[in-house]
Amino acid sequence: MTDQPRRAAILHADLDAFYAAVEQRDDPRLRGRPVAVGGGVVLAASYEAKWRGVQTAMGGRQARALCPDLVVVPPRFDAYVEASRAVFEIFHRTTPQVQGVSIDEAFLDVAGLHRIDVAPAAIAARLRAQVRDEVGLPITVGVARTPFLAKVASRVAKPDGLMVVPPDEEDAFLHPLPVELLWGVGDVTAGRLRGYGLTTAGDVAALSQQVLVGLLGPAAGHHLHAVVHGRASEHVVTGRSRGSIGAQRALGRGPHDDAFVRAALLGLVDRVCRRLRAAHRTTRTVTLRLRFADYTRATRSHSFRHGTGTGRDVAAVALRLLDASGPLVRERGLTLVGVALSGLESDAVVQPVLELDAPDRSGLDQAVDAVAARFGSRAVTRASLLSGGEGIAVPLLPDGDGT
Repeated sequence: MTDQPRRAAILHADLDAFYAAVEQRDDPRLRGRPVAVGGGVVLAASYEAKWRGVQTAMGGRQARALCPDLVVVPPRFDAYVEASRAVFEIFHRTTPQVQGVSIDEAFLDVAGLHRIDVAPAAIAARLRAQVRDEVGLPITVGVARTPFLAKVASRVAKPDGLMVVPPDEEDAFLHPLPVELLWGVGDVTAGRLRGYGLTTAGDVAALSQQVLVGLLGPAAGHHLHAVVHGRASEHVVTGRSRGSIGAQRALGRGPHDDAFVRAALLGLVDRVCRRLRAAHRTTRTVTLRLRFADYTRATRSHSFRHGTGTGRDVAAVALRLLDASGPLVRERGLTLVGVALSGLESDAVVQPVLELDAPDRSGLDQAVDAVAARFGSRAVTRASLLSGGEGIAVPLLPDGDGT
């Protein structure tokens, strides 16, 4: 019995400069011009703006200094959600095997269509045409044997492109690429690799797994060694409930008053806990995410022994993690704060799990949920956020559409 031939049948479809592209689609005056979505902080930039040096998460003042004719527009998240739904309808029309990554990207497995449809490359070309014709947006698609390679291919093909990586040309495609283009390699890991003189995927592939683990640690070392040698998973994951729930808020360049940062973090905790309870889930791990003025990032986590869904528990841990990060915040300057809940489980009877002097607030959680269900999530706001507002809530995939 012979092995089945390897085929490039995984598509990674990624909308280009999504928020900015929707704005350019809906306002002809913006087409061909550098556009930033946001205000104090850039949430998204068109490619015309990116080519001038404007980056996501950059402060508005810095963005305008780099690009004086930059057009800044406020976000319209309802329009982005509507566009995302239309695009995902095309994805699901193409194949039932769709794994949403975010509201503007997904993996599609078209291997099962080889007897009833055209080749994967032709499917990808047709999908791009359908998204442009029916939704009016540009989309880049990478096609490869694994989701990892498909994701890297779409990065290389941007903007508005299509790239196919045949199985027998994977090393020739991957090894010359800079390490920054590898999926899973962030700024910190890339900087560390370059510090050792490793600038390309081929440089990384020349090292043993033991050496990579010694340089980067077990998780990153094993991951990189596997993917540069073509040993990534060949499957997309569908129908899985969301593995985490998170929210973040861009603060802009500081310095920021401690009370403002704490209020912003508590507002995010309220937001994610409402979503957690609405999904009838509990969390085991709280992660604080920080981004600094030099664009570096840091995360801090704490895990409970038992799952919880109460805002009191999550808020107490989030503030504790923030306090522990004080030296980093003072040294580097904080520009973004976020919180993520992971280790999600089905909601049984949610009980507070921390031994704190504060009273149990699970009853208050129920009251807040009831008001939000009747009048909308913005009907209830912490008093400490009344002056500065809750910030921008970026839309996410619905539970069950992602991993």
